[in-house]
Amino acid sequence: MYKVGITGGIGSGKTTACKVFEVLGVPVFYADTVAKEIMTQDALLIEGVKTAFGEESYFEDGKLNNKHIAGIVFNNEKSLAQLNALVHPAVFRAFDAWESTISSTVPYTLKEAAILFESGSYKLCDTTILVTAPYEIKIKRLMQRDGVTEEQVKARMDKQLSDEEKSRLADHFIVNDEQQSIIEQVLALHQQFLKLATAFKSDNF
Repeated sequence: MYKVGITGGIGSGKTTACKVFEVLGVPVFYADTVAKEIMTQDALLIEGVKTAFGEESYFEDGKLNNKHIAGIVFNNEKSLAQLNALVHPAVFRAFDAWESTISSTVPYTLKEAAILFESGSYKLCDTTILVTAPYEIKIKRLMQRDGVTEEQVKARMDKQLSDEEKSRLADHFIVNDEQQSIIEQVLALHQQFLKLATAFKSDNF
């Protein structure tokens, strides 16, 4: 099945774009949401986290000890990379399992991930979309949505790749600047992907 990856920095509005694709009947895999879920569901991942960060990584009821994990990986690039090396393969497994449930009549699927490029999962997609928004607009959105300060927003943004860096790897773009219509941009891309998916199936059968 033809796979489209979609990403964007915090406050870019990538989830909004995904919802429009869903209205068009495109199945969307929300990798960031799934990553949180499988932390307490994927046995191989749970075992790996306990081995790397200690049994106290989980409470007796099986819930993740977020405070413990955060205390280890916060501002520690080596530990964060170690955690990501455990989580990313588990997300890949979850995506494969999810995709196997999708009808073969569906032209293409969408994989939404905040760190699509950083994790390397874009390499498993046939094409990618980057959702962008002006810096000041993203700051305003996050301050309103999360009730945080401008400094806190900027600190979070600084930990992500910039739009400029991501744009070098992206194939398609959606500009969410509150001026251009997201719906029209998604509709245009949808038509492109339907054609690309048809060609992809013809080449693989």
